[in-house]
Amino acid sequence: MSYSTTVTPATERLHALDALRGIALLLGIVLHATLSFVPSPTRFWIIQDTHQSMTLGLLSFAIHVFRMTTFFLMAGFFARMSLHRRGAFGFVRDRLQRIALPLAIAWPIVFTPMALVVVWAAGFPNGGPVPGAPRWPPVLPNFPLTHLWFLYVLLELYVAMLLLRGAIVRFDASGTLRALIDRAFARIICNPLAPLVLAIPIGIAFCLDQRWVNVMGVRTPDQSLITNAQAWIGFGTAFGVGWMLHRQIDLLRLLERRWLAHLLLALGLILVSYVLTGMMFSAPGAPKLQVSFATLRLVSAVLYAPAIWISTFAALGLALRFMSGFSPARRYLADASYWLYLIHMPIVMALQVALSQLDWPGLAKFAIILLVATPPMLASYHLLVRFTFIGAILNGRRAEKRVLPQGGIATA
Repeated sequence: MSYSTTVTPATERLHALDALRGIALLLGIVLHATLSFVPSPTRFWIIQDTHQSMTLGLLSFAIHVFRMTTFFLMAGFFARMSLHRRGAFGFVRDRLQRIALPLAIAWPIVFTPMALVVVWAAGFPNGGPVPGAPRWPPVLPNFPLTHLWFLYVLLELYVAMLLLRGAIVRFDASGTLRALIDRAFARIICNPLAPLVLAIPIGIAFCLDQRWVNVMGVRTPDQSLITNAQAWIGFGTAFGVGWMLHRQIDLLRLLERRWLAHLLLALGLILVSYVLTGMMFSAPGAPKLQVSFATLRLVSAVLYAPAIWISTFAALGLALRFMSGFSPARRYLADASYWLYLIHMPIVMALQVALSQLDWPGLAKFAIILLVATPPMLASYHLLVRFTFIGAILNGRRAEKRVLPQGGIATA
């Protein structure tokens, strides 16, 4: 079976990819809202709620498996699209406007209230700075990029990909090498074992990191200006796969057809991985296991790495299968997702601290956090961003929306 490497015109299929990019960002808000309720033997978040929830622990774990890999795959796909539409100079200018500028402006705006919330949380016995976290002011290269680290990594990946592409174009003028790479990539994706092949690099990185456990997922560089190896490998691979998928867009049809198989496998692997987490961090007084922690950690790495790619392909297939048509509501949320993700963290953190001591079920408090935080964030987007210069910076000019469904960092 052969696949064309020609970039096809924009079709309804791109609505699904734009929606998926927005869902990945919005799931980040849900993920962060769960963190104070996740059962843990030690505090890893700024506040540990008095009512923890296994259900929210599983939800947090499941989202963490695939969300950022899915996002960076979309980023690579739309990066190649944007580069070919705008040219190299236009692409760089666009990325500086939509990625670098928001990072530079948003960071101090969101970090200041986040720091104040941490100070507030310190007044509770189960809150305050996370043990072992870098203190302020940081000593470079330590730097609290917080939840905006993904913008920093995106910029690094753009530079790396432009340099790599420039070298390949220069030394492969005939296109022979690129054709070979395309054929090899198509063979991998066409094979049902594709997720296992793609999981090998990050799986090796997990196994070599003696401190890694599956609740970490891919280590994120949220506290340093030097991106760690796991982030380069895990998210760089996803970015590259997205780039290569845009070279052979017809491969998306194959992933769409496999959505159910990928979904069932992903659910199974995520559940098994979560159970392994409980076995590794069993409660004090629980019967000791005959299996060593090192063995459980190795099994976790072997299962977690393919779970990342199977669940990412499941998310992609689901979006292509059920969200290919245009939906005004999905389109609006996809456009709003960038702004909502930029500003949500101090709001969610403050609500977590405010509710942490109340004698209410964890699920109820989690729902309240989302219900209280979402309306004002959406209102701020509609009133302050969507039709203003801020919206033009984040999502491009409104007139561009009639051309391609790639607002915000969908073109990342």
